[in-house]
Parts: sequence; structure tokens; C-alpha cells
Amino acid sequence: MARSSISGATPRRAWALPMISAICRDASFFPPCDAAFAIAPSSLTSSPAAAVIDRRRPCRPSTSISAAGTASAEGSGTTTTSRLKRTAALMEWASENDIKHAGVEVSPGDRNSGLGLFLTQSPKPADIVIQVPTRLTLSVESPRDYNAVMERELFPSDPKAYRNAPWWAALSVQLNYYDRVNPNNARAGGTGMGPWMNSLPRAYDTPIHWSESSLAGLQYRPMTDAVALQRRLWKEQYDALASASSVFASRVSYDDFVWGCETARSRAFSGAYSGSAFDPVPYATVSALAAAYVGLGIGSLEQAANGAAMVVCGTILKDFVLPKLLKVQKYVICPLIDMANHAGTGATGTVSFEYFSDGFSLSATSEPGATRGSEMFIQYGPRSNDQLLQYYGFVERDNVHDVYILPPIREWDIGALEEACGRKVGPGRLEKLDRAGLLGRGGVADPRSSPTDAEAANDIRGVVLTRAGGIDPAVVQAARALISSDDEWEEAGEAIGNFAAQVSPENERAARTAVRRAMEMELERKPTTIDEDENLMKAFNGKGGGVDAEDMLPVAFRLEKKKLLQEAIRNMR
Repeated sequence: MARSSISGATPRRAWALPMISAICRDASFFPPCDAAFAIAPSSLTSSPAAAVIDRRRPCRPSTSISAAGTASAEGSGTTTTSRLKRTAALMEWASENDIKHAGVEVSPGDRNSGLGLFLTQSPKPADIVIQVPTRLTLSVESPRDYNAVMERELFPSDPKAYRNAPWWAALSVQLNYYDRVNPNNARAGGTGMGPWMNSLPRAYDTPIHWSESSLAGLQYRPMTDAVALQRRLWKEQYDALASASSVFASRVSYDDFVWGCETARSRAFSGAYSGSAFDPVPYATVSALAAAYVGLGIGSLEQAANGAAMVVCGTILKDFVLPKLLKVQKYVICPLIDMANHAGTGATGTVSFEYFSDGFSLSATSEPGATRGSEMFIQYGPRSNDQLLQYYGFVERDNVHDVYILPPIREWDIGALEEACGRKVGPGRLEKLDRAGLLGRGGVADPRSSPTDAEAANDIRGVVLTRAGGIDPAVVQAARALISSDDEWEEAGEAIGNFAAQVSPENERAARTAVRRAMEMELERKPTTIDEDENLMKAFNGKGGGVDAEDMLPVAFRLEKKKLLQEAIRNMR
């Protein structure tokens, strides 16, 4: 999810984020929180960033569907109103711990909404509305995290169990430590983290909690595979941590661990940065030494400058170069900023790391809409509905980043494709495609064989189409070869690579017809039609807030997938 823009005269440092970009900016502070809520101006701009959060209101009621629009925005037995009461203590805690906030408040917006950040003033572009000291955030460095407190308190006999855990599991350990073991954060001078922990959602409506019938209602095999993979990985990781520490096992149940993982997956943002914030001490020290070196006649100015340059280069190497070379990723959950909701397009807020003041900030973008009384949205990044539903609990209508994973070519009905395009698949074609890896794996995907970092299972190597780019070009290439005439096949030297471009108008029409027919059959096999799903959604909407998320979200999800498939079919005509 990385774009960045740098302006202003003060040096800044950028995080290259997978979902987002966070720009390290100069120190910009607010007046005390008991003073007038004037938004502090900033002369610097920043690029889109994301702090992802679950269980929220739709980013815009007209463009997304989430659990917040159903019977409960907080899960069984909990309401948005009760959580809003808990955020009062969060705001007081924030003020007491130097979290600067001005011109923004936590509010549900309306009775059917989850919590979000709403503006009490109209900010200018790049105005900062929240700034949080780094010491109050929770963070993990991947692939290994060296958190001495977690290792000492929970895993004294096997610190590697925590150290080698995936980032989401390591953050779950931290969240559960402050929530269930010890609320005092030693890294923040003993600051109590209770008010922040209490403000977090206590339940999530993501598919990992759904019944098998609800998952089947998605009518989308890749998502059911992804959830099966998620369940297996999370249980295996909990068992590994619990077996390594009796303290952890006795204080943190599997359900607690899952809560922490979901909180981490839905609220953390990440970046390829592992260095510390700006530290003036080395620069002041080297300046003093250089001055003394020259003043006392020990050496020349040129020699002193060379020594100082080595110190500066060393700092740059540590903070800017090594993290990228070592592919170190940092994942951060930031209090109060994590209340910001998502807008797929037109986000009015952006998250940045303040390199010179050692903190994180939320500031206004140049997008229109950041006005008093409106909600400030950030962008999670280019997330498909697979990712949004699995980890964040909502579906975005007409999501420009959505994808559809069709069955692999191996599972396509070749006879039906031949009939549709009026050509026969010649001998040797399928074998060549198989050797080129273009037929896919076939069969039911085994979640045990999937990679641990999979966002959505495509272990079958299915055919991917996107709303932005359409069908994978490699699939069209495979179709050209598959239905090629004997003359076209021989002219191409029986090589799949020679079908990367159009070989003839007739072949191109036949190939596109075959691919289109495969997509049409995928749509026809669905147990319900688009019209039926749309009528179900109308019925759900007519009930207001009395619909269970597990009933509504599968319908909303499959409807968006069918619409995407229908668009792709039209584009192949």
C-alpha cells in the first residue's frame, strides 16, 4: 500500500510502507490540550498513510458495508455507546501523557456507526491534529523483535519463542501483556496503558469467527481457503508460545491471543524503518571534538571535517540504508490515531513519523472534505475486499483495488471453451502449458501448504483478474496458445512465449471468447444471482440496525465479487 512527497526546507526521512507511506517530519507541537483547540500549522506536507482498524462504521455509508451498520458495532453484548464512554478515559490519559490533539474528537457520527475521528475545526492542508510520542506506541520489528520486557516477563526460559514469532503474534503478546498481565509500560517510564487498552474493541466480526455455513455463503473458494489458513496458523502460533511459557499460557487464553492478533492486524501500520529518531548528541559531540581538534592545533580543518563526515555517514547508514538492505519491517500501533477510519479514495488524513521530534502525527491532506463536523479518514492502502473483510471486517462497494481469483485453467471446461470459440485444442498444447506452470495446481487447496504471509489463499494458482487491470495477461497468452490452429502453433515454434503478443486477429478473437466463456461459467455456477443478492441487501438495509453481520457481510462480499466478474466479462467482448 508507497507514495511519498517531500516539501519544506527541513530535512525529512521517508518510510516506504507496503500499504502506505509515512514521512518523517520536523517537530510540530500543539498548544496544551486545555488551551484553545487551535490546529497547529505545519509547513510540510506528507503522503498517504494508514493505521488500519477493525469493527468500524462504513468509510462512507454509500461505498462500504461493515459490522457497524448491523445489530452491534462492538460484537455480542457490547455497543458503540459503551465503548464511547470508555474513550473518555482515553482522552484524559492522552492529555496526561503528552499526546497532543487539537481540532478533533472521537465520535460515533450517528447511532448506526462505529467510532471515528471527527473534526471540530476546519484544518488547512498539512495541519497536524494529533501527535503521539513514540514511547507510547506498541511496535514490532520483523523478521525478529527484541523486546526485553516481553522476553523477561513472559518468556524468560525461551526468549526466542517471542523473538521469532510473526509480527502480528508478537504484537498480540504485547497487547495481552498490557491488557491482562501488567498495564504499566516500562519502556514509557512506567506509564499505565490501561485506558488505551480499555478503549480497544473487545470483539470482531471477521470471518475467522464465522460458521462454516456463513463462510460457504461467501460463494468464493479463495476466501474460505484463506480463513482455513488463518485459523491454522494462529492456533499453531499460540500453541508454540504457550508451550514455551507457562506464564503466558496461564494468563493468555487462545481467545485472548486471537483478540490481540485481530487488533494487531487491523490497527497496525508498517514501514521499512528500524533506526532511532533524531539524536542531536552525536552531532553536538563531533562538532565540539572537531572544534577542539582544530583549535588545539592537533590537525587541519580538512581532517576534522573528514572525521565529522564519517559520523554523519554512519548515522545515515544506520537509520536509512541498513533497514532497507536488511529488509527490516517495523509494525506500529499508535494510540488515538488508531481511531481513524478508512476511505478507499479521497482520504482527508495522513499518518507520518516525526523524525526530529520522535513521534507519530495525523495531519490533514489537500483533499477537499476536511471541514468542521466531518470525519477524518485515512487510507489503508490498495486493499482488495478479500483483505478488507478477512482482517478489517467490512466490504467496500466498487472497490477499485478488488480482485477475483478464478479456478486455474486446469479446471476449466475445455469442451465448453472449444464450443464457444469454434476451435479445437490441438495436441501438445495442454502439456506445454502445464510445463510452463500456466495450468495451475488444481484440486482443493491445502491450507497447510500455503505460505505463512498469505493475505488471501491462492494456493491453487488460480487465474487473477483485477478491477484496475482486468485479466492476467499471462492467461490471455495461455488461451492464444491453447486454441491456436496447427499453422499458428507451428509458426510460433510450439513455444508458449511466442504467444505473448497477438498472433492473428482470428486467434485473438477466439482466445478472448474462450476466456470470456470461462468467466461466464464461473458466474453461472454461483448459487445465487446478482439480482437475488441485490434484493437481499435491500432487505437487510430495510431492517436498519437489526441485521447480524455474519448474515449481511457474506452477501455484500459475494455481490461485489460477482459485479467485478461481470465487468470483466463485458471488457472481454
